[in-house]
Amino acid sequence: MSPVRYHVRHDTIYRYDQPVGESHQLLRLTPRELPWQTCVAHRIDVVPEPSRLGEFRDSFGNQVRALHFEADHDALEIRAESWVELAPRAIPAAKDSPPWETVREALTYHAERRMTSETLEATAFLFESPHVRLKRDFAEYAAACFTPGLALLEGVDRLMRRIHEEFAFDPEATDVSTPVTQVFAQRRGVCQDFAHFMISCLRSTGLAARYVSGYLLTRPPPGKRRLVGADATHAWVSVYCPRSGWVDFDPTNAVCPDREHITIGWGRDFGDVSPLRGVILGGGEHEPEIAVTVVPEDEFTELYTDAELPALNLPPIHARA
Repeated sequence: MSPVRYHVRHDTIYRYDQPVGESHQLLRLTPRELPWQTCVAHRIDVVPEPSRLGEFRDSFGNQVRALHFEADHDALEIRAESWVELAPRAIPAAKDSPPWETVREALTYHAERRMTSETLEATAFLFESPHVRLKRDFAEYAAACFTPGLALLEGVDRLMRRIHEEFAFDPEATDVSTPVTQVFAQRRGVCQDFAHFMISCLRSTGLAARYVSGYLLTRPPPGKRRLVGADATHAWVSVYCPRSGWVDFDPTNAVCPDREHITIGWGRDFGDVSPLRGVILGGGEHEPEIAVTVVPEDEFTELYTDAELPALNLPPIHARA
């Protein structure tokens, strides 16, 4: 299979009831460079213009844009655009992965035992975090999938498919603050909830798992055209497997991500990779308006009219090819 290219546009608009006198914002909207993913072009446009801006990489290696506003403003508009190229991933054969108990043991601390740097880094994803819990109930739920001696990635695949079958996608059932214990009780939620729950199950079993944030190519209903702004951010799970590294699983769709998942970043949970977070002075009541569009290269000129054409148009992509 050959590489595929996508244009991603992520719009965020805040309209404030009262003027904001000062604001600090952190943006995680830049696709990561990975063996299978290349960010060919990227830009972020902000209105109003920030007083100061900076860039840095966080502790997980995600690219962060820092914005500081000092002048009064009653709205904030942020548009991130990217052209991303995805090549087929080398997905390891699940049956060839080591037994899950062996992996759990390798991640367990023992005095005077030296871990490889890769394994030591993975242990950071064994513990509770603000949106992930370690509980006996979660370990018991996962136990049906991790039978004795089973290959690690086979067990993870079973867990992913069980969650997909038993949990209903319901955007009205949860919000960003819904505890993972409630998600488990009601068996309803969205991709963020399913990722947090699957991570909770894996960590409660003694396995290292991290939260991945990005975008997913969606397909319009048969006979309907793709709509600008109709997509959303997506979340899935990555599991540490010795010799293979980190392997991705998407419990919302019961697939192993490949050429339709665009990775922005990863962390312990959603809080580490929120696309936009910050603090403001003033503002009153406000809710963000968010619109995401992911479009394959061959549909790009059909989707956007000349008046709507994004700043990152096709020529830079073809010039690189």
